[in-house]
This record gives sequence, C-alpha cells and structure tokens, in this order.
Amino acid sequence: MRRKSALRELNSRQDTYNRSQEWSSHTPGAAGGGKTGVPGCFSVASYNIHKYVGVDGVFDPERVAQVIKELGAEIVGLQEIDSLFCSGQSRAGLISEKAGLEMVLGLTKRNRNGHFGNALLTSYPVKDVRRIDLSVFGRQPRGALDVDLLIKGETVRVIVAHLGLGIRERRRQIRRLLDIFCSTHDRMEIMLGDFNEWVPLRNPLCSVHNFFGKSPTLRTFPSFMPVLPLDRIWVRPMESLVCMSTHKTQLSRRASDHLPVKAVVVAENGRQKTAPHVPSGHPEIMKRAVGWAKRSAAHQVFS
Repeated sequence: MRRKSALRELNSRQDTYNRSQEWSSHTPGAAGGGKTGVPGCFSVASYNIHKYVGVDGVFDPERVAQVIKELGAEIVGLQEIDSLFCSGQSRAGLISEKAGLEMVLGLTKRNRNGHFGNALLTSYPVKDVRRIDLSVFGRQPRGALDVDLLIKGETVRVIVAHLGLGIRERRRQIRRLLDIFCSTHDRMEIMLGDFNEWVPLRNPLCSVHNFFGKSPTLRTFPSFMPVLPLDRIWVRPMESLVCMSTHKTQLSRRASDHLPVKAVVVAENGRQKTAPHVPSGHPEIMKRAVGWAKRSAAHQVFS
C-alpha cells in the first residue's frame, strides 16, 4: 500500500511539473534548462553520447558538449565516452571544460591512447570514487561508476551504469549492482544510466523497481523517433524524486542516438519544506504543488 501511495504521489508531481513547464515555456523570462532554481532541490541527468557520433553519422564532440550544456544539470552520468586525444586535446576534457563541471571517469576498456566507458560530471564536491566491474564472460566489457557526492550538506551516492545487450547478462549485472546497495536508508542513493532494457515480459528491471520503487519510464531511443525506454533514473528514497523528463531539442535529436533523460530531486534536508517550482498566478498548479509539500511532510512524520 505504501509503495502504491508513493507511486500515485510521484505521478501527481510529474503532472504538476509538466503543466508548469508547459506554462512557463510561454512566459517571458521563465527559467529554462536543467537547474531547478528551487532551494533544497538539485538536477540529475543521464546521457549515452554514442562515442560522440550523431544519428547523421557525424563525429562531433563539440555538439555533444552543447547538449550537456543545454541540460544545465548539476549531475550528469555519461555512457560511451572515451578519453582519447583529438587535435592535442582529450575529448573527455573538452566535455568537462565546455560543461563547466568536474569529471570522474570510469574505465571499462583501455588502449594506449586512453580509455572508454562511463563518466560522471558534477558541480558538487566528490568525496569518494569506486569502479565496479560488471563484465560477464564471453560478452563485451561493462562497468559502473560508484561516486559519493557532498550535496547540500548530505552524502549522496550516485551510480552510473551501462548494461549489456543480453537478457541473462543484464540479469547478472543488476544482481551485482543491487548487492552493493545498503539495506538501510542512511543516505540518498541514485542509480542512472543506459540499462539496455526493452523486453516487456520477465524484465530484469523488476528487481530494481522492487528495491527503489518504479520511476517513470521514458522513451529515449532512437533519439530522432524514441520508441524504447533504455535510459533510466532511480532515486531512493522514492519520495525524493520530484519529476522526470526527456531532453528533446533539435540538437539533442541529432547529437547521439539516445536522448538525455533528466530528473529533479529534493534533498533529504529539504524534503519537508520544498515543493516544485510553479509560476505564480496559476491556482490549480499551485494547489497541486502545495499538496505535494503537505504529503512530503506527512511522509517525514509517519516514516
């Protein structure tokens, strides 16, 4: 019952956010991008950059960097990034510089010129970094990046993952990932990435939903006409996830074969007092946001 109630609450928040975004997009001076502008909240995104190659077949790291800057998120998990050098500059370094965020790299494959795998971009201080090997014998090397960040006075664990193409492979990789999470709720935990999951029946992600709660499923692949929900974000506790959306712009539809997915998350110490940003003068939207704040406060009292 509690999980169903939390899911209804999350759907209500998503509806509130969608309505406010639709309204604000027609309002002069309305806030855009991925930064929340709300005290106690922060933004998270996941993006498979397809080795900087767009759906038009053009290799263009600068274009990928522009999409990441469009997102404006404070935390961005990247998949299929390499640190090879191009014209004397590291491609990963270019992304970090253009985005204005610190980068943590996660190795899955290496050669003499650099490495290929996952990365985390962040504007928050990095406390600790762990790299998880998710490789399954006979399949391509896979991995995850496990990072502790200091966000608004709290330690938040963020895992960036890229799972394999085989269903049995993904099942083993998900078990390995869930094994590393704490059984107690002593800190916020976020897992995001390209989970390569499109099978509707006997889905390996069911165990992830059981652990985190079922977050919104958004179609991200292929970017020019999204059909499959390959890219995901989960937050634990589930009540901290305010809303999720895909980042659909003319640039993001070309820069990679995946669309970025982004989320707004409320920090533990701001969950009682922070509601999603809504434009003033819209009573229906404001009423929904106030309702969210009251439900959030009630959760703190009774949990």
